[in-house]
Amino acid sequence: MVLTRTVSDARPALRRGAVLAVLLGVLALVCLLSVAIGTRAIAPGTVWDALVHHGAGDDQTVVRDLRVPRTVLGLLAGVAFGLSGAVIQAVTRNPLADTQILGVNSGAGLFMVVAIGFLGRTDVSQYLWFGFGGVAFALLGVYVLGSAGRGGATPIRLTLAGVALGAVLDGISAGVRLVRPRAFDYMRFWDAGTIAGRPLEVARTILPFVLAGTVVALLVARSLNAVSLGDDLARSLGAGIGRTRLLAVLAVMLLTGAATAAAGPIGFIGLMVPHVVRGFAGPDQRWIFAYTVVCGPVLLLAADIVGRVVIRPGELPVGIVTAFVGAPVLIWWIRRAKVGTR
Repeated sequence: MVLTRTVSDARPALRRGAVLAVLLGVLALVCLLSVAIGTRAIAPGTVWDALVHHGAGDDQTVVRDLRVPRTVLGLLAGVAFGLSGAVIQAVTRNPLADTQILGVNSGAGLFMVVAIGFLGRTDVSQYLWFGFGGVAFALLGVYVLGSAGRGGATPIRLTLAGVALGAVLDGISAGVRLVRPRAFDYMRFWDAGTIAGRPLEVARTILPFVLAGTVVALLVARSLNAVSLGDDLARSLGAGIGRTRLLAVLAVMLLTGAATAAAGPIGFIGLMVPHVVRGFAGPDQRWIFAYTVVCGPVLLLAADIVGRVVIRPGELPVGIVTAFVGAPVLIWWIRRAKVGTR
């Protein structure tokens, strides 16, 4: 009897592990396609020569200096945006929450616009810290607004507060760019959300912060399982609610601040990916986070590849492609969940 139960309990874990292995294979394939496909057609042999033999020539330079850094940044940004959305959804118990809807991207954007327009900070390593400050400011503002009045911070109130605060912060950011041409020129491409044209140094700059945020999120995943059941039940299970939420906010700040500074406010990754993986990962946040770490960059890099080929010889920023995909998903989810005003 005990042996039978142990085997049956192990099967879901084995199945989830097998799915994770398959997803890792998909991620490797997407990375290869990201290096091989672009607005400029390059033969597979030339791509291989550029990567393995460091061959000379214009095509090899495009592969090494443009596509490889773009792919590496896409990997990091996909992990950061996807995992931060999963953490926010777990903490707020709100399936519609992500960094864009809650105004977190807007906070990071405003602080970076101020850093560029008024302080002359134009390097990622310089305005990255302003991105962290903007994320913390937005999260604090959403919580204060969402918890004011009777009833406290309910999921729907936090969502409405995030939408309202994000609109205000976006308006202020637009005003700053109008009076500061330097900020306007620098931010017009960043605003759309793009991983193109970033040197490998940008990925190196944000790598420690993305890794730190990922580790913090994975460490707090077990406690978030209890928090997702409600505060009273979480306390009865011995979960430290305050500590768990503080670490979760720290993870979101590190992930979103770094990714937004490097790639711009790429939306809907954090909304779509946790919903997709929850269908086969179940309610356990540890598996949801593990799948999201893999599926986030898969979605972002796939969207970036589509943006490169859909209007050749030009290209669409990845943020626009994810918006085209994400907006219908959001509408479908709202209709499916029958979100109302009651």
